[in-house]
Amino acid sequence: MSSSETLSTEFRQVLRKLRLSPMRDTLPERIELARQRKMPHQDFLELVLSDEVERRERLGAQGRARRGNLDPQMVLENWDETAKVTFDRQLWAELCTLRFLESHHHVLLLGPVGVGKTFLATALGHIACRRGRPVHMMRADKMLKELRGARLDRSYDAEMRRLIRADLLIIDDLGLDQLDADGSRDIYEIIVERHRAGSIVVTSNREPHEWLATMTDPLRAQSAIDRLQNAAYELVVEGESYRKRQKPTKQRDPK
Repeated sequence: MSSSETLSTEFRQVLRKLRLSPMRDTLPERIELARQRKMPHQDFLELVLSDEVERRERLGAQGRARRGNLDPQMVLENWDETAKVTFDRQLWAELCTLRFLESHHHVLLLGPVGVGKTFLATALGHIACRRGRPVHMMRADKMLKELRGARLDRSYDAEMRRLIRADLLIIDDLGLDQLDADGSRDIYEIIVERHRAGSIVVTSNREPHEWLATMTDPLRAQSAIDRLQNAAYELVVEGESYRKRQKPTKQRDPK
């Protein structure tokens, strides 16, 4: 039975006025379910409204993830548990609760190239989005490039506020490049401003003490990294390349 056969024109107009038109997709089956189970009116109303709440929360999470630059495929449920990588599963379970976000602690995801650090960081971002928290994710080099450009068009303060205000800031591949004075100062400002005020998730192929050599100002570098590391959980990921599992394979022709 289609929605047009089940729902009257007048009812569809009411849904449209209340901005509940998407409910038309699920109402017919819910009405049939209510009939079969002889569901009380209150239970039926709770069921259809719960459907709408779930839909809005899903769309809201998708919107926050899109605005936060999160890869839509890198969600926790897509992680391949058969991957030959090792990390502290108990600590990972704790991180997935996002209690670190409530206490304004940070997360350092460390390990060699290709073991899935970016995937895990993005998965944490998606969990935060599903819980209504604004997230912003950027590669370190791209973030610093945009800040460099913002200095030229006088939007630096606005760009820096955007990085500082997000409940969760994810910086991917920190410590790869040698930083100039501006880049070193930007990293310092971001870490100091977010210290005890917001959480940062960092992925890196290098240990935090190795980041010192990439920053121009040793004093600022030590100050920033000391703040970050001493307020952070460290999850070390090791093993075979996870990227091999994301490589496309030739599809078999149907017989």
